[in-house]
Amino acid sequence: MNKAYKFRIYPKKRQRELIEKTFGCTRFVYNHFLNQRIEIYESEGKSIGYTKQQNQLPKMKKELGWLKEVDSTSLQMSIRHLDRAFKNFFRDKRVGFPKFKSKRNNKKSYTVNYVNNNIEVKKNSIKLPKLKWVPAKVHRFVKGRLINATISKSSTNRYYVSIITQCDIEPMPKREGNIGIDLGLSHFAIFSNGEKIDNPKYLKSTLGKLAKEQRKLSRKQKFSNNWYKQKYKISKLHEKIKNQRQDFLHKLSKRIVDENQIIILEDLSVKDMMKNKKLSRDISDVSWYKFYSYLEYKSKWQGRTIHKIDRWFPSSKTCSHCGYVAKNIPLNIRKWNCSNCDARDIDRDINASINILREGLKEIRR
Repeated sequence: MNKAYKFRIYPKKRQRELIEKTFGCTRFVYNHFLNQRIEIYESEGKSIGYTKQQNQLPKMKKELGWLKEVDSTSLQMSIRHLDRAFKNFFRDKRVGFPKFKSKRNNKKSYTVNYVNNNIEVKKNSIKLPKLKWVPAKVHRFVKGRLINATISKSSTNRYYVSIITQCDIEPMPKREGNIGIDLGLSHFAIFSNGEKIDNPKYLKSTLGKLAKEQRKLSRKQKFSNNWYKQKYKISKLHEKIKNQRQDFLHKLSKRIVDENQIIILEDLSVKDMMKNKKLSRDISDVSWYKFYSYLEYKSKWQGRTIHKIDRWFPSSKTCSHCGYVAKNIPLNIRKWNCSNCDARDIDRDINASINILREGLKEIRR
């Protein structure tokens, strides 16, 4: 199984310059071969694959000497990423046709392969191709066989390295607990055991400050020094929100996986829900899709079972006491009474999570 370790690195001046050169070279190679694919298809109606384009690299490096300054595997991986982008497009057109990379894009990264011990990790530094030893904050022990490393730069000019390893992960001891989870907006998650997790609303709490900084940016001349300084301030705010959200999701997902053997959720269509203009910002802020992806890979590592029930299952309208399905319960009603078994003050969300758990266990045991 592959596992990723992400560390922040603190490259020195010469190392930063080489990283920036590599960003530029990999972007150039990607755009060059993307343009080649488009031209060949338009003129000949044919497609050119990864192997043929990779074989052109040595000649290209002779003609353009500055490509030799960066690690050769980073250029090869750039073509590999292009090939993967085309395969993804042909597999599912909704992914979109591969786009040319822009130097103005805030997201910059390149990948290098592990060859002849060119990547190593020590206590406070990481060895990377061409860069040699780079100071780093190594807060975790890296296990497994090294495969590759991706060096990236955030919009706030912070550098990171993500190291991929192949390792065997020992599952945790089995647990007796099972849990159903109903995701919401007023509360982030409601568990079938009655616990409610508050929605931290990191974006909403920062919206006022963000709007103020955005107004300042709009009054500055585009691409001027002051414009870039103001843009940097906004990027820092967005990065803080992102880090807070990821920290919350990681901690909560780990806790759930540690405490339960079977985890049941609803199969929510987040894409369709985002079409609601009144709720789209709040739905984006809670990051349900990312939360599920965290639960999914952590469950796989630890030998847990995660299951989604059908989104049309009436979890909120079904009485968890007797199974009676009410005809209609408006969203503004948070507690209701069952007309069949006379159960009083049924909490809509806790009731839904209990029904989600029961339905999920039925589907798993069929």
